[in-house]
Amino acid sequence: MAETRKTRVLIVGSGPAGYTAGVYAARAMLEPLLVQGIEPGGQLTTTTEVENWPGDTEVQGPDLMVRMEAHAKAMGCEVVSDIITSVDFSRRPFVCQSDSGTVYVADALILATGARAKWLGLPSEEKFKGFGVSACATCDGFFYRGQEIVVIGGGNTAVEEALFLTNFASRVTLIHRRDELRAEKILQDRLFKNPKIEPLWFHQLDEVYGTDNPLGVEGVRVKHVKTGEITDIPCKGVFIAIGHAPANELVKDVLETHMGGYVVTKPDSTATSIPGVFAAGDLTDHIYRQAVTSAGMGCMAALEAEKFLAEEGADAQVQAAE
Repeated sequence: MAETRKTRVLIVGSGPAGYTAGVYAARAMLEPLLVQGIEPGGQLTTTTEVENWPGDTEVQGPDLMVRMEAHAKAMGCEVVSDIITSVDFSRRPFVCQSDSGTVYVADALILATGARAKWLGLPSEEKFKGFGVSACATCDGFFYRGQEIVVIGGGNTAVEEALFLTNFASRVTLIHRRDELRAEKILQDRLFKNPKIEPLWFHQLDEVYGTDNPLGVEGVRVKHVKTGEITDIPCKGVFIAIGHAPANELVKDVLETHMGGYVVTKPDSTATSIPGVFAAGDLTDHIYRQAVTSAGMGCMAALEAEKFLAEEGADAQVQAAE
């Protein structure tokens, strides 16, 4: 028979938002339970050096997430290696089914499932992830000062990444499979006026190549979409900028979403369209997508969940007295 676990606050997801929510909810004596999900630690586990986390001049992404997990546990948050597969949002307490078969029952939910960068799915792309292949210019652009960089994509994400990378790179080649960009006109105008950026039309990434010991990118091979001709472009960094997708599988048909599936929260809040359900981090954030902003929203979600449960308890006492 499946085990049933009951908790006042269930946190779904284990990136900066989830672990920070765990710290704050535990300090509020809510005895939270955190289910890590399919990718414990989130996107930072695929990043090497992190230089924009306050208090650390440099820290390895996986190490930072190990520390966050340990902090949450030390405060009293129980961390469980499991995956929530479905949630019944129609009634409270919320009933959550899991991959392990355990049923989690919670008075309040904090959703911190994050977002995932879209990838092309090439074996060579996978091989060099974190070692020259990235999907976050603001995270990793700093490491390519004076180097030649390639950006793949043609929408707002690609153009914004290319423009940002000119702060560091000696040259940025923007590779797009069409002969015009999908990005906003004002962004296109900035890109075409930037002398460091050179668009390469009608091409797609065919292969990333580099060294094996140590792992490092040396260049890319791109294919002309019409002729099939292969062109070799030397570079030290490859940024896949074809967009991000929020990990909203649990809620996309239930909670209000916008901007391609990001969960809508109330102004200056993490409260969603369902009372008792809060969302934090990249699941809601289509603008910043930074570890520090995700952590801030995790704090907000825990404080708001604490307030929600306290007010609910006060209302129940009033009703009982009446």
